[in-house]
Amino acid sequence: CKQHSLHGTSPVTTFGPKACMLQNPHAVMHIQDPASQRLTWNKPPKSVLVIKKIQDASLLQPFKELCVFLTEKNMIVYVERKVLADPVIQADESFAAVIQKFCTFREDLDDISNRVDFIICLGGDGTLLYASSLFQKSVPPVMSFHLGSLGFLTPFNFDTYQSQVTQIIEGNAAIILRSRLRVVKESREKNARVDKKGIIMTKGDSEGSRKVLNEVVVDRGPFSYLSNVDLFLDGHLITTVQGDGVIVSTPTGSTAYAVAAGASMIHPNVPAIMITPICPHSLSFRPIVVPAGVELKIMLSRDSRNTAWVSFDGRKRQEICHGDNITITTSCFPVPSICFQDPVNDWFESLAQCLHWNVRKKQNYLSSKEDVF
Repeated sequence: CKQHSLHGTSPVTTFGPKACMLQNPHAVMHIQDPASQRLTWNKPPKSVLVIKKIQDASLLQPFKELCVFLTEKNMIVYVERKVLADPVIQADESFAAVIQKFCTFREDLDDISNRVDFIICLGGDGTLLYASSLFQKSVPPVMSFHLGSLGFLTPFNFDTYQSQVTQIIEGNAAIILRSRLRVVKESREKNARVDKKGIIMTKGDSEGSRKVLNEVVVDRGPFSYLSNVDLFLDGHLITTVQGDGVIVSTPTGSTAYAVAAGASMIHPNVPAIMITPICPHSLSFRPIVVPAGVELKIMLSRDSRNTAWVSFDGRKRQEICHGDNITITTSCFPVPSICFQDPVNDWFESLAQCLHWNVRKKQNYLSSKEDVF
């Protein structure tokens, strides 16, 4: 049975085969002080997964420099096979000797969950989302370099990568635990069968769970009619969403699609799930925040004029038909994102630099001689 907790499901504190979070005996209410979340290794790391944004020529040189540096430090480097298929990389004869030392894998085909000690992302925020999707259970620590367009989730600059990567290998870094959503889509039509009396008997067909770092989006798709879906919380019907759709997001995802739809921005260390309507057909339908321990279920309403569509972190978009349901809970396996400074400073720095949060001209100072009127 599902375990309920005031603060939701307790996340694991081991990440990949060797990394773990340094335990703090002074933790309050089972939630560790963000400033005390430190990365440590129970064994020295030996393998690293390098994720590079595909079809971006500007990343080729940083990618080569990083891989050469890692191999010189005797690290086992994993690279996705389609990254090495880039014609520019294949044509670089000076890089050929390094490529031969790589271990390659293919998305959705090869399991590398127990082979990688930590991850380095080169690109924008999408590279971190992609890294999360590769690990459905325990995720190794992720170090993200800002080489993309926004960089809200990528706090490191590549200029000083050698000293920064060395520091991580030595186990000296702060981490922020980014909670993920565990999502299961069930279809009741696929396994339908007819009994002796001609009555259609449905048997739930689960398509397996997937882990989502930012958000699950249910929308009206290509149809002109309003989206009409029922929202359940721990088995109780809470409301029917009528509008363009609904966003169910993590605190990390609160600064993505959710904030654009009018939600608040929540620090990733807050154990919560956000529910944000998209252009609701009601002025009083405001975004809400619920505890991380609850179970949400989304179903197409019986009187819905059309089907709906669901996407997971902007990927794997698929249709929701009558009888289907989407179950969403907080996963026990967060993404341990390595900080540049610490979880608090990094987050507010991203708000200021990337979203220009509360950036304005300051009011002029008034001297005592000036007339305040």
